[in-house]
Amino acid sequence: MVAPAGNTMQRFALPVLTLALLLGGCGTAGQRKDNAPVVVSAIGGTAEPGDPSAGEMPMARRVLMDATAQGLVRFDAAGQIEPGLAERWIVIDDGRSYIFRLRDAVWPNGEPITAEQVVRVLRRAAASGSRNALAPFLAVIEEIVEMTPQVIEVRLKRPRPDLLKLFAQPELAVFRTRRFDGSGPFLADRDGGSGLRLRPAPDPTRPEDRTAPAPEETVRLFGERAAVALARFRARESDLILGGTFADWPIVGRAGIASDNIQIDPAIGLFGLAVVRPEGFLADAGNRAAIAMAIDRAALTSAVLPDWAPVETLLPGQLDSAAPPAQPSWAPLSFDARRENARARVAGWKRSHPGRIAVQIALPSGPGATLVWAHIAEALLNIGIQPQRVGLDDSSADLRLIDAVAPYDSGRWFLATACRACSDDPATLVAAARDAPDLYNRAHRIAEADAAITADATYIPIAQPLRWSVVALRLGAWQRNTRAWHPLNHLRNDSE
Repeated sequence: MVAPAGNTMQRFALPVLTLALLLGGCGTAGQRKDNAPVVVSAIGGTAEPGDPSAGEMPMARRVLMDATAQGLVRFDAAGQIEPGLAERWIVIDDGRSYIFRLRDAVWPNGEPITAEQVVRVLRRAAASGSRNALAPFLAVIEEIVEMTPQVIEVRLKRPRPDLLKLFAQPELAVFRTRRFDGSGPFLADRDGGSGLRLRPAPDPTRPEDRTAPAPEETVRLFGERAAVALARFRARESDLILGGTFADWPIVGRAGIASDNIQIDPAIGLFGLAVVRPEGFLADAGNRAAIAMAIDRAALTSAVLPDWAPVETLLPGQLDSAAPPAQPSWAPLSFDARRENARARVAGWKRSHPGRIAVQIALPSGPGATLVWAHIAEALLNIGIQPQRVGLDDSSADLRLIDAVAPYDSGRWFLATACRACSDDPATLVAAARDAPDLYNRAHRIAEADAAITADATYIPIAQPLRWSVVALRLGAWQRNTRAWHPLNHLRNDSE
C-alpha cells in the first residue's frame, strides 16, 4: 500500500528540519566580500571534465564545460545568443547554410584553434552513433566543412532557424578530447580541495598582458548535493547555487535563505509522465487518458510551490507549430467530472480484466519528488489503480517522469522528447516533422504530431520545469531566463 500523504510528509520532514537546525539563525542575504572569488555550487554530479559524446552530462559537468570550452556561439546572461569561437556568422540558402568566421582563439597552451579542429569536434558530436544528448536533433546537418582556416560552413538538409541555440549548448562545446579543455572564457585548476579554481583565460590578442586576475575575477566551482550547497551559502561561504529542481525545492524554505537571494527561472520545457511500457492496462489510449484525468495538477504543483502553474498541454505555446497547442478531449471537464470518468474507465477495464491494476512510476529522489509522488499515488488510488514508486532509471517502470528544460524553442524537441513509447501513427508524424522539406510543411507536421500524441495520451503533462537558483546580491549581472542557464562569465556587472 502507498503511505498516506501525512506519513509521506513525515518521512522527509525530519531531514529537512535537521538541516534547518544545523544552519540555525535567521535568513541571510548571502553577502560576502566584494573582492573575494565567486564561489559557485552546481547541484548534480561533480565538477569534473568529461566527454559530452559519452552520454548525458550532469549539471556540474555542464557548467564546467560551458565555462572552459565554448562552442561557436554561447548564451549570455539573458539566455540570448552571443559570439563564442565564431566572431560573426551569416545564414544563406533559405536557412540551409550557416557560415561562421572564427575569431583568434587559442588552446590553454597557447596554440591557435583552427577551423579543422572545430570541424572535427562538431562532426563527432553530430555523428549518428554519438551518445551526445543533442545528437538526435542534429540529424538535419548534412555536412560540416572547413572552407578556410578561419571559416566553417554547416550545411543542412532542411532549413532550421533554431540551430544557433543548439550550438550554444555545452554539449556542443569545442574541446580537446584527451584533456577536455577549450578556449575559455575560464581555465580550470585544482584548488587543493573538492572544487575547481577557474581563472579568466588569457586574451590571445594581448599576449604581452601577464597581469594576474583580481580575486573577484576568479571562480571556485563545486558540484554537490542541494543540502550541502544550501549549507555552504547559508554559512556565507558561497555566492551562487545553480541547477535547483523541484526535487529539492522544499529544502530551500527550511534553509534560512533570505527571499531576496532566491530566484526561480521562467523555464520552458517538459515536466510530466511519459509512458515507457504501453502494456496491459496502459496499452489502451483511453486508459492512459484516465490516469491523465485523475491527477489534480493544481493541488500537486501548489503543494511544492504555490506559484508553480500546472499545464495540460504538451506544447507550452504555439512556437513553430501551425496551430495552437492541442487540448486533450477531457480539458473542458471539471476536475470532479474528470475523476468520475477515470473511475468508470478503470472499473470497466476490471470487469473484463479481473485482478489488480498496478502501475510503476519512476521518479527521482528528494523531498519535492516525494510530494509529487504523494499526489500522483493518491490520484491513482482514488480511481482504483495500485501505484508503485521506483527509481528514475528502473527498467521496470511503466511511467517515467520527464523533467527537462528545452534547449531550443521548437515543437520538434517537445514532440521527440515526450514520445518515448508512442503508437505508430504519432511516431510517424514526429518523424515527418523532423524530415519536412521546408518550414511550412514542418509547422503542419508539428501540429499534426502534437494532436496525435495528445490523443494517444502517451505523455501526461503536469507543469513546466521548476528551476531555482540562490544568488548573492553582489552578482548583479545574473538574470532569470527561459533557458535556466547562467554562464559564469556573466555574473558580475564589472566583469563583462
